[in-house]
Amino acid sequence: MAVKLHQPGYDRARKLAGAGTVVLDDRDAWSEHQPTAADENAFIEAHGYDEYGRWHLGVDDQARRETKAHYKFPYGDFQELHRCAVLAAESRAGQRDYTDIELAAAHLHGMLEALRETRSD
Repeated sequence: MAVKLHQPGYDRARKLAGAGTVVLDDRDAWSEHQPTAADENAFIEAHGYDEYGRWHLGVDDQARRETKAHYKFPYGDFQELHRCAVLAAESRAGQRDYTDIELAAAHLHGMLEALRETRSD
């Protein structure tokens, strides 16, 4: 499997973080907050795979582009960037030695922590 950073997804995630379009949730909340398979299918039907892909930090270039399997490391719910998803992506990418994705997620993590500090003041 050749998984690498998906620049359009990373760019959108940075833009969402910069605009404050985020959910600053707890580390383990992603299992509850992630879109269901039905939500994903409905989103793909309405917006296509390119737009679906922009909600992921990674791609697997060995999987066909027009499949869910091509897109890895989701970071949001198709509306907002979720801190819990970024933390999960950072951890999993580190475990699997996907350094470019791990570093991108770490950068997003830092942006989200700065927002948390700003919002808690």
